[in-house]
Amino acid sequence: MPAGRKWGMDDLTDSLPQPSATLIDLATVRGSAAPEIVSFDRHELGQILRVYGRMVAAGEWRDYAIDTLRDRAVFSIFRRASEMPLFRIEKNPKLARRQGAYSVTAASGLVLKRGHELEPVLRVFDKALKLIED
Repeated sequence: MPAGRKWGMDDLTDSLPQPSATLIDLATVRGSAAPEIVSFDRHELGQILRVYGRMVAAGEWRDYAIDTLRDRAVFSIFRRASEMPLFRIEKNPKLARRQGAYSVTAASGLVLKRGHELEPVLRVFDKALKLIED
């Protein structure tokens, strides 16, 4: 630019990057039948995290992962982050009318408990009281 010339708005707009993406109208996307993802709601997560917190305090569990998939939601429980999950708490709405949407599965693949409501299914983690004789 020659000395003494001032910058104008035309000079600035020429150097701005041009949009490289296609704009999409969100109103049309939201109206389409997008696949729903299954997830735990706030109440369900509260119940699960209450049990999880109790077991962490007891020193038995140390880590967890939550997966939200198209057909089910999975809360995986680990003793260490590098291992396979000790337990999986699953919510599968397709099984809601049959065996129940909720299940607890052990690391071996054995279904420990299944049911229509989450709270009774989570009772599988309650420890049985032991009789102590003096």
